[in-house]
Amino acid sequence: MAAPSERPLVEAAKPLLGLLNGIAQASYYGNAEITEELLREQLYPDVAPQEFRALQVKMTGVVKSIASADMDSNQLEAFLTAQTKKPGGITSDQAAVVAKFWKNHRAKIRDSLVNQSRWENTLKNINWRVDVKSQSRYMDQLNSPVAIVEMELGKNGQESEFLTLEFDENKLNQMLKKLSEIEGRITSLTQAT
Repeated sequence: MAAPSERPLVEAAKPLLGLLNGIAQASYYGNAEITEELLREQLYPDVAPQEFRALQVKMTGVVKSIASADMDSNQLEAFLTAQTKKPGGITSDQAAVVAKFWKNHRAKIRDSLVNQSRWENTLKNINWRVDVKSQSRYMDQLNSPVAIVEMELGKNGQESEFLTLEFDENKLNQMLKKLSEIEGRITSLTQAT
């Protein structure tokens, strides 16, 4: 016998899976077109608005609990079992649909939460080249190599900013030394845990 989350999805469970997908679209994937009215009209047209609202609130709470804890399959099974036993909780059929939904959306929801929690820009890309100075105010800098580094900074879903830096040999060595210190510190912290 297949595990509850691996059973074929029965026709009656499809609206619930659609609701869970809609909750994910609206809450985690930034799709503003997904509204409560749209979900009710498309998935539960014969259900009274207040009854649908109660189901949506309950399922949103379940998804948020699972997502905030980034539950693995064992944690999910324990959580859903507890939800089915609690008064006003979910049914075992609903639990099976939630388990199927989480199996398919866990990584994408986690990535979305990580991206939403970033306060600052991140490095999206870096390009570099080495040029030889052909013009300078100072004669001793002519024909000296310089590194041109262009960094693309930004948050996912937002327009990037570009930062271009020029390093002579001394400045590049200073930068590499600092980066090496940072790498050493990160390594020591990751190996200590």
